[in-house]
Amino acid sequence: MEILFKNFSFRYKNLKEPTLKNINLKINAGEKVLIAGQSGSGKSTLMHCINGLIPFAMEGEHSGELLIDGTKPYDETIFEISKKVGTILQDQDSQFIGLSVGEDVAFLLENNRVKTTEMHKQVAEALDIVDMNDFIGQSPYELSGGQKQRVSIAGVISSKSDIMLFDEPLANLDPASGKNVIQLIDNLHKETGKTILIVEHRIEDVLEESVDRIVVIEKGEIIFNGPPQEILASNILNTAGLREPLYVEAIKRSKHGLSALDKIQNIENCADEKIKDSILKWYIPTEMIKEKITKRKMLSVKNVDFSYDKTRKVLSDISFDLHEGEILSVLGNNGAGKSTLSGLISGILKPAKGEIFLNDQKINGWSIKKVGENVGYVMQNPNSMIVKHMLRDEVKLGLEARLVDNRGVLSFNWLKSLFNRKNINEDDNIEKLYLDIIRTCGLYGYRNWPIASLSYGQKRRAAIASILTLDPKIIIMDEPTAGQDYRTYSSFMKFIQELAASGLGIILITHDIHLALEYSSRSIVLCGGEKIADDTPARIFAQTDIIDRANLKETSLGKLASIIGIENKSDFIQFFINEAKECSIIE
Repeated sequence: MEILFKNFSFRYKNLKEPTLKNINLKINAGEKVLIAGQSGSGKSTLMHCINGLIPFAMEGEHSGELLIDGTKPYDETIFEISKKVGTILQDQDSQFIGLSVGEDVAFLLENNRVKTTEMHKQVAEALDIVDMNDFIGQSPYELSGGQKQRVSIAGVISSKSDIMLFDEPLANLDPASGKNVIQLIDNLHKETGKTILIVEHRIEDVLEESVDRIVVIEKGEIIFNGPPQEILASNILNTAGLREPLYVEAIKRSKHGLSALDKIQNIENCADEKIKDSILKWYIPTEMIKEKITKRKMLSVKNVDFSYDKTRKVLSDISFDLHEGEILSVLGNNGAGKSTLSGLISGILKPAKGEIFLNDQKINGWSIKKVGENVGYVMQNPNSMIVKHMLRDEVKLGLEARLVDNRGVLSFNWLKSLFNRKNINEDDNIEKLYLDIIRTCGLYGYRNWPIASLSYGQKRRAAIASILTLDPKIIIMDEPTAGQDYRTYSSFMKFIQELAASGLGIILITHDIHLALEYSSRSIVLCGGEKIADDTPARIFAQTDIIDRANLKETSLGKLASIIGIENKSDFIQFFINEAKECSIIE
């Protein structure tokens, strides 16, 4: 089924400027296309025009023409469009309707009054394709992130739509589950011949399977539309604020001149002698020495066990420390116990065994409020934290509460360090403090916006801004960069580094290999509720046994090292990270 944009522009009702400008794009029936761009570039708007959310759920004005299979979607009903276009949302929980996996997949079939026997057959076929038939009676909300994604895909498969739109399909998935989803999408494409559009920031992960084309959108306009080998040989992704695959960065940093003929979208083609020679001349082997930590201990978790039902342990004998100014990443597969560990440290949960110390004080018996005054927890889904309609009211809520608790005096250690600010003791200074906080979180341009109008990534920043108003000593961030483009991600992580430099301890619960490698000095790895590694990220991602056990994924730098013949993969990975810092690529 063909999609065709002709001189198409779209402006939302509440905005002065169009979000999409003069789009000319043809997607042929059966193509598989990756659509990339920064947050706010217009790529999601493009998707919403195709699946009918625009204009039926989001009002605005359009000019030009959009045709799907020769018809104009905005002249049809959204029900008619849904028969042609199926969408898998970024937030899977908001897509579920049924009480069980089977009921959810059958929802559209029921609406179409499919006979019961035929319905059971089609549901079974759809779940077979995504390997989820064993979970047919289970609640979708009890599944892991990867399993939820598969059920969402099964629901769209059952709709028989010829076009499938995937909105950030890798968000919130562990690396191995993400790889499986990309393989699943590729298999669907090959077996069904459907037209598949993928909107995703994690370009390297998507390109592990072939795509026909990459379309890059910037400020509402298409700046690239062509094959992957062409864009990887150019500097377009960097210019557009997007992240190139790590192995491509390494090749370019070695000063090897790439061309589309190198076909490096397939990493195996990096075995070319000229590429190998260039990398080996650039790479300088070094002896990695484990850094001795001398800063004061802020948090100590000692031999902690936890169980929800008092029979099956979710965490077993977990011990680790967090030091002042340290950024620690916690890695592991979906269901490894990472979120449970966060709940224990933030006081939401209490350990069944073991002790947790904050600045040498045992906090096992502390109230949630008392722990919350010291440990800020930014949840994975920002919608679970947000309680106000306007961004201004959401962030000011914590400031106003602290004014009452502290008798009109607010003291912010992290703000003092970043802005050389003193105590604030006047109500009218709340506004200035609000503006400081949202400016540092990259939300100043949205200071008077309703939160519902913010993107998913911007909502995450709003949630972090709200936590910072409480002036915590430690901040736990659950998937802090999911759904953020590379430029926004880099800017945000620079801010997190500044927070750490001001003395805060930072714990990143993440599936993002790049985030762990580049911004954390240490990682702990959980698997089946046990800690199986505590080391530098470079060393961890060079160990096949750890990667396999924890459902992680070998970094493309490690693969590149193997292809070129470098035995010490962890050293090569660390060399790349150090070079990136020296070249100010990682800010």
